[in-house]
Amino acid sequence: MHLVRKYRRWIMAAGLVSIVLGYILLGQGSISAAPALLVLGYCILVPVALI
Repeated sequence: MHLVRKYRRWIMAAGLVSIVLGYILLGQGSISAAPALLVLGYCILVPVALI
């Protein structure tokens, strides 16, 4: 848990980059990478950064 607190900003930035990249790929028609990036950002990285 201490490691998460130390890198909280970087984890949040990675989550936001993952979400933006997921939407960009979704707009281009990707049906495999885009949902994976969106799930990674919304369900894993952002909640971990907020805890």
